[in-house]
Amino acid sequence: MVTKLKTLTEQVAEHMIAEISRGIYPVGTKIPAGKALAETYGVSQAVIREVTERLRVQGLIDTRQGAGCTVRSRTSASGFQVPGGLDQQGVDLASVYELRLDLESAAAALAAVRRTDDELAEMAKILRTLEDNLDHAERGVEFDTAFHTAIAMATHNPYYTDLLQYLNLQIRHVVNTARMNTMQHPGLASQVHQEHVAVFEAIRAGDPLLARAAALTHLLRASARLGLTLPGREAITGASASLNR
Repeated sequence: MVTKLKTLTEQVAEHMIAEISRGIYPVGTKIPAGKALAETYGVSQAVIREVTERLRVQGLIDTRQGAGCTVRSRTSASGFQVPGGLDQQGVDLASVYELRLDLESAAAALAAVRRTDDELAEMAKILRTLEDNLDHAERGVEFDTAFHTAIAMATHNPYYTDLLQYLNLQIRHVVNTARMNTMQHPGLASQVHQEHVAVFEAIRAGDPLLARAAALTHLLRASARLGLTLPGREAITGASASLNR
């Protein structure tokens, strides 16, 4: 039997979970900043961001912009979980993508009618930064994820934000692989970026139907670029076909 090697994220997360469980980081106290943790574990700050997000979705820590991460509990919260060791080329990942199709298209539609001017400005800022980093896979993943999170936040429903951030964590490594592949094909990175722009423009226009269709088109194309098969999605493909003309 072949033993699957753990990723750096899994290794660091397990170590931190154990330390929180033992009370090394007591409930109510802050864990060290990302830069300090990266130096402690000898990993990048991108890995630490993945680790803290994993701890957050497990209910172990709370995170606040500008306030750092505070230990919330010594034990993980039970409830909905997607396995950390997804079959990233098979049915499991396709199923997660299918779930994202419904969630993120609905989020885009809600964002189109609920977004504020400040939220639109934040999306536009992320898109500009993403465009500046199209040729950098790691930063591209960061801002790609940030854009989808910004849309979720614009729904003004915190559960969209929490669940979509969690699902993005599960497929982060695959998105990185996809972006690395995209960089091998001239012009494809710009094409992917225009899919994001189409979603943003529909949200800015306040058109929920167009926003939903644009999000579906983007995610269907993204799943196709990963070689995933989503059986029974012919109706969705047809619904978004008008955007391809």
